Amino acid sequence: MRLTLLIWRQPGPDVTGHMVEYEVNDISPDMSFLEMLDVLNEQLILSGEDPIAFDSDCREGICGMCGLVINGRPHGPNRFTATCQLHMRFFNDGDTITIEPWRARAFPIIKDLTVDRSAFDRIMAAGGYVSSNVGAAPEANSILVPRQAADSAMDSAACIGCGACVATCKNASAVLFVGAKLTHLADLPQGDPERARRAVRMVAQMDAEGFGSCSNEGECQAVCPKGIDLLNIATLRREFNRGVKMGAK
Repeated sequence: MRLTLLIWRQPGPDVTGHMVEYEVNDISPDMSFLEMLDVLNEQLILSGEDPIAFDSDCREGICGMCGLVINGRPHGPNRFTATCQLHMRFFNDGDTITIEPWRARAFPIIKDLTVDRSAFDRIMAAGGYVSSNVGAAPEANSILVPRQAADSAMDSAACIGCGACVATCKNASAVLFVGAKLTHLADLPQGDPERARRAVRMVAQMDAEGFGSCSNEGECQAVCPKGIDLLNIATLRREFNRGVKMGAK
């Protein structure tokens, strides 16, 4: 396959970026999208040019690092597929592909296609945890969890924190991410000790990071590689209201 790539290049956070055109040849349809970028970077290095910076880690659709906007859609054209799981057979020979980073004030660009998503880490540190005594692991069946609650918690825990929901939202809202992380804990009895204050603290930190508000348009769910449901946002709002009524801080 021969492809034309229009890629966002930006040397640093305080430097103006622009789109740069590249040509790649002999791309196998069996390559992943990131492997295709690896091939391009090898060409750039051999020619003495600066390689394109982009995030990746596990390349198995688990870590959430591979955040790219491909032809205007976070993670590319396929539903329930992270960028690292997107293969070049879903493109055609001769295609022009536009590749950009996540665009959100709370995700400042570090370089090229790499953005700083540490805002998510600070939200989690504000309330996305449970109290637990250190030591040996407890007996797995010592706390009984209803099947429905366990299934719901597992569905929410599938969120990989990639930020696609933020990148596609016109308001750059993070409520789907926060809702998933909160619902995962709210559904389980282990999350009860911090339940009253968890949502209040996580929402306060989300606002402090500069994420926008939710306008209920569903774009976040549509591009989520793990199919996180909008019901998580409803749980977030319910838990937040509960915390406020209880005077949690």
